[in-house]
Amino acid sequence: MEKAKNKVANWTRFHRKFGGHVRQLRNNRELTQEALAERCELSVDAIRRIERGAFSPSLDTLGKLTTGLDVSLKTLFNGFEQERTEEVAEICDFLSSLSGPEVKLAWRVLQAMFEET
Repeated sequence: MEKAKNKVANWTRFHRKFGGHVRQLRNNRELTQEALAERCELSVDAIRRIERGAFSPSLDTLGKLTTGLDVSLKTLFNGFEQERTEEVAEICDFLSSLSGPEVKLAWRVLQAMFEET
């Protein structure tokens, strides 16, 4: 019985952590819950419940969140990884939308900006 309670507690923390991450992504984009709901084609109540950790979104809902937040699925779950910061993941999402020559140009610009003198 104790083991089952621990699993529930872990899932609750997982949902809250995910919801907090969605809220942070939304706030970074200066979106209200209403604006995000419209962009995602979800109800405002669904956004509120996701952000509170009171709702476990389906794959369809996750796809709508990625569209509304303009992030990849990987970035949506980035809060659970320690490999990249949220900002780096968002830069990677942006770069992935560019052509090969544009990525090479961006890389050269970044290197020049941070080159030691």
